[in-house]
Amino acid sequence: KRINDEKLLQQGVDPEIVAQTKTHVNINAFKIDSTDGEEKTSATPIKMALGYIMGIFIYFFIFFYSTQVMRGVIEEKTSRIVEVIISSVRPFQLMMGKILGVGAVGILQFLIWVVLTSVIYVVASTFLFADLFSAQEAAVAGSPAADLANSPGLEILNMLQSINFPVILGGFAFYFFAGYFLYSALFAAVGSAVDQETDSQQFMLPVTAPIIIAIVTAMNVIKEPNGDLAFWMSIFPLTSPISMIIRLPFGVPVWQVLLSGALLIGSFFGVVSFAAKIYRVGILMYGKKITWKELFKWLKY
Repeated sequence: KRINDEKLLQQGVDPEIVAQTKTHVNINAFKIDSTDGEEKTSATPIKMALGYIMGIFIYFFIFFYSTQVMRGVIEEKTSRIVEVIISSVRPFQLMMGKILGVGAVGILQFLIWVVLTSVIYVVASTFLFADLFSAQEAAVAGSPAADLANSPGLEILNMLQSINFPVILGGFAFYFFAGYFLYSALFAAVGSAVDQETDSQQFMLPVTAPIIIAIVTAMNVIKEPNGDLAFWMSIFPLTSPISMIIRLPFGVPVWQVLLSGALLIGSFFGVVSFAAKIYRVGILMYGKKITWKELFKWLKY
């Protein structure tokens, strides 16, 4: 800064004048409805926070539940109980049963979230914004003391009302479970290929790299939700559970959501078919360090 000031002085420019030209501008964004032209609060700060929080939730819980599947597979394998189970069911049925069983726990937890969130929203709307409704009645009665336009609470309420929560909750549920099913199949395959959890580290990075990249680029997606990076990250199946849910509060074209969902579901079935091939061989393989080369051989069996 001192060097810049010296250069300005050498050119005959007063640094104080340059400092006075810097202007801070606060912008209030509004959204114009394309059908009736109605002006609505854009709620950009809340949308940014909502998208980032939901992306973080999906990131952590995909890891949490998928790791549970992998640990369950390793535990059954090391205790040799899988040899008893496999005499009654096919390996594919065992793997899908484990995935669906842990997924059912996730469904229950998601329903609890929805109920608690709805209760909190109703209570907040009833008590925290009760004064706003009283002020609104006073304004209708002609009281000059009612200044609703400058009420921060009313601004927050308008922002919340401008967000399509049913669409966001539906998208969160779909991408949460679709992402879980996709990654849990990969984690189940990793668990079947090792004897101990510490041995799984060599296979974890390629499996988890896409979802880590998705959470690392989350801020870029939030800053430009309609940019090229956000678009391709929300279309690629291994990153779409996080990137698309971050974009949803800002409004995403329907065709992009349908394309992303179709690719995610198709990728799940493809991944399950490959994971099942590794699973059925690795589940009864003991006492041997498995390499990537050997995993590819199992895929050809």
